[in-house]
Amino acid sequence: MRAPVCAALLVWVLSDAAARQFSEEEMAAVRQRIKSMFYHAYNSYLDNAFPYDELRPLTCDGQDTWGSFSLTLIDALDTLLVLGNRTEFQRVASLLQDTVDFDIDVNASVFETNIRVVGGLLSAHLLAKRAGMELEPGWPCSGPLLRMAEDAARKLLPAFETPTGMPYGTVNLLRGVSPTETPVTCTAGVGTFILEFATLSRLTGDPTFENVARRALTALWKTRSDIGLVGNHIDIVSKKWVAQDAGIGAGVDSYFEYLVKGAVMLQDEELLSMFQAYDRAIQNYTRFDDWYLWVQMHKGTVSMPIFQSLEAFWPGLQSLLGNLDSAVRTFQNYYSVWRQFGGLPEFYSIPQGYTVDKREGYPLRPELIESAMYLFRATGDHTYLQLGLDALESIEKITKTPCGYASVKDLRDHQLDNRMESFFLAETIKYLYLLFDPAHFLHGGGTEGDGSWEEGGESGECVLGAGGFIFNTEAHPLDPAALYCCGRHDQDRQELQDILLTLSQPGSQSKPPPKQTEGQPGSQSESIALKPGEKKTPPLLSCPVQPFSARLSILGQVFTDNT
Repeated sequence: MRAPVCAALLVWVLSDAAARQFSEEEMAAVRQRIKSMFYHAYNSYLDNAFPYDELRPLTCDGQDTWGSFSLTLIDALDTLLVLGNRTEFQRVASLLQDTVDFDIDVNASVFETNIRVVGGLLSAHLLAKRAGMELEPGWPCSGPLLRMAEDAARKLLPAFETPTGMPYGTVNLLRGVSPTETPVTCTAGVGTFILEFATLSRLTGDPTFENVARRALTALWKTRSDIGLVGNHIDIVSKKWVAQDAGIGAGVDSYFEYLVKGAVMLQDEELLSMFQAYDRAIQNYTRFDDWYLWVQMHKGTVSMPIFQSLEAFWPGLQSLLGNLDSAVRTFQNYYSVWRQFGGLPEFYSIPQGYTVDKREGYPLRPELIESAMYLFRATGDHTYLQLGLDALESIEKITKTPCGYASVKDLRDHQLDNRMESFFLAETIKYLYLLFDPAHFLHGGGTEGDGSWEEGGESGECVLGAGGFIFNTEAHPLDPAALYCCGRHDQDRQELQDILLTLSQPGSQSKPPPKQTEGQPGSQSESIALKPGEKKTPPLLSCPVQPFSARLSILGQVFTDNT
């Protein structure tokens, strides 16, 4: 089904890219170029747009788009530390505490506020020690950025108060859900909360956030079709599918992403089982010649033979599961589209080999660069560095303005649009930089990662920063080890004390530790992927002074049952 022009172009791309190996000096030089790109955009935002949400790079002013949060500053905060700027991180973290107020009469996207604001604040909170900030006793279980994240998330909770547990798409931060709010929302808007909300619950000790996220996942899981697919938009009250196109792109993408990353971060085999069931259906019904099309969710018949730019995250996700052969081939297809236009159009017709009418734009999205980072980390193949360099030069040549970087309105003639979304600094720049910095601490390896563990928790008895960071869908890194710091080591200590007391009693016999459901201490979550009556295997008693290790993965790449 691939257009011949793309196939010919692909052969040229790969033969050209594979020939080059990057030295350490060359990679360092590219990192400097990426830093310059970041500061050109970041300083332009501060000079021309703050405290608005976004920079308008053609008119050198600002606008509010997602809720009047100074959103670009929140989204860019952890990128400052990724680039090594601890001083500016500290300044901005303090500035946000003084200027951002979530008690405002604004209608906000539940999905976007979660991934950008809650996720950005949680990430900054967990990186605060590495940034040299003064910490409260008991960090990471307390701190001003954590309280801000919790405050923002609480403003979203009224959206989940529905008969099904699936959230509305929009909520007023001051008044809750409007009586006239539509019950129709996209699949990703239902299933993209478990990373941020579970992190909040584990850090604060309040299970409410994780519980509502899991309830939404449970409800969504039960709506899948007989052939195992989910559609694009659902009525969250009636559970009826309004848009029945099934695929991996816009409106669905981060739902699948969070099942995989949630499985790794929470060591949750249920979430992994759910994704694997979906993946079997996706491979059976939507995959054609290493492209993924859109099909009717009940029949599996092709409804839209198109590629969407948001689908470019998929090769990176596949690499996390160890499906490298498939990931590489799909990535090559997507990259051939980039080389055709100097960016990824929002929609691309696979049979015609060209853009789709009114979907020719490129708003500086990060997904292809994100996949390149994961695939380079998994394979060490310098082809992906060449692709990253090509992407950097395309963005510089096509989108740079005196006041930042502008979205591309039309990739056919490279007309620009007067908008720079916050994800350009949160994701595109960050993934590009990390692609060229394999020794970065966020990768959990190399000289910078060695010996950089941190103590934390109420008694300073848990280890943070030992690697294995999980990126939310806005590229905000979360440290899974932090989830075991707050209350978990107290729970384990109490378990151990109870066992020792039992063994010390006259006539007592050795018994295994009592079985508990893995997850938030004290919570009992219903199984949503295993067979009825089947229970999850309880975790072994863990020692809180050990660094976090992922039972479901090897080096963050391959899932396994016997690590």
